Amino acid sequence: MAYRQRSTSSERDAESGYASGSSTASLPDVYFTRPHLKYINSQLSKLEPVDVLKWCITTFPRLYQTSAFGLTGLAIMDMVAKLDFSIKPDIDLIFLDTLYHFKETHELVDRVRKHYPQLTIHTFKPAGCETTADFEAKHGERLWETNDELYDAVAKVEPANRAYRELDVKAVMTGRRRTQGGKRGDIDIVDVDDQGLIKINPLANWSFKEVQAYIKENNVPTNSLLDQGYRSVGDWHSTQPVTDSEDERAGRWKGKNKTECGIHNKRSRYAMFLQEQEEKRQQQLSDAINGGLNIQANA
Repeated sequence: MAYRQRSTSSERDAESGYASGSSTASLPDVYFTRPHLKYINSQLSKLEPVDVLKWCITTFPRLYQTSAFGLTGLAIMDMVAKLDFSIKPDIDLIFLDTLYHFKETHELVDRVRKHYPQLTIHTFKPAGCETTADFEAKHGERLWETNDELYDAVAKVEPANRAYRELDVKAVMTGRRRTQGGKRGDIDIVDVDDQGLIKINPLANWSFKEVQAYIKENNVPTNSLLDQGYRSVGDWHSTQPVTDSEDERAGRWKGKNKTECGIHNKRSRYAMFLQEQEEKRQQQLSDAINGGLNIQANA
């Protein structure tokens, strides 16, 4: 006679995504099952961004914001600073300084520090580099042209992963929105990347005009490049102004089949790069061993 074994309490907890706080077992800090995540997103989609922020502050330990000081990120910073909530919003910001940002972006960072004195900004640069000269001495000039995959890996993705590791980040808020187009067209308010990092996009449902309106109404400091036709500002070498008829991020990597730098890709290009490097290293090691064996055989 066939029968189905009754699941234990621990098995049910694991399946549901919850676990008892009194358990002595080793538990992950935060995790979701797919059904749970789908339900959360369906509920959060009904809320205003401020209410999403309150949920985030209540729900996640080690919560940070990542931003390159674009309009959406600035709007989130302002909302957090003005949040009227019984729980104090203690959210630091992670800024990835690629060493190729516009001077206007660095000027904006200084203005943001003054405008929000309570905000702590953690700046991470490419490994072993403090200046552009350091970067080019280590990786060569115009690496974004000679090997854009490697450039993204060493200038953006590795510093991001290092920031998450050193700061023990469990969840990050980003400025991604669906109306930005490209791979962002179907993002949820909450998603989980390939490394298990939880990413929250509080303004995922907002349009560019809604973000603009918030920025204007709340006198949020912005990048002066916006007055010159820029909408989404990244590195100076891969950012151009856009026309009113173009997508918001059309000026990023214009002319290339590319919409992301790797940080938000489903499968990180940095991970792929590391895999390729390891395969090359293994091949070189194998060649060296085989070469040594051949020398001994012929001796």
